[in-house]
Amino acid sequence: MYVSTSLEVVTKSFLESKIKERQAVENPEDIDTKIKGLLEKYVKPAVEIDGGHIAFKSFENGVVTLIMQGSCSGCPSSNITLKSGIEGLLKRMVPEVVEVVADAG
Repeated sequence: MYVSTSLEVVTKSFLESKIKERQAVENPEDIDTKIKGLLEKYVKPAVEIDGGHIAFKSFENGVVTLIMQGSCSGCPSSNITLKSGIEGLLKRMVPEVVEVVADAG
């Protein structure tokens, strides 16, 4: 129906939004945003159930630095959670990630 009535099948604004989405994924500056989104969606809810909190600090040279707070800061298994859980997830979802570490400060 659209073709026969000369209506737009795909609008210009839709195409522009898709181009911006693709540029955001390809733009290294937006890797931070992708990592933060994954932490918000998958990591924080699970950690908060146990009274912990994890915050994004930085992403530099393939290394994600997180701040461990609440019960996470003194939990003996937090390093296992950090390396086996969070690092594995981020490496799978963001190929630029090579390591995840906790902020020592």
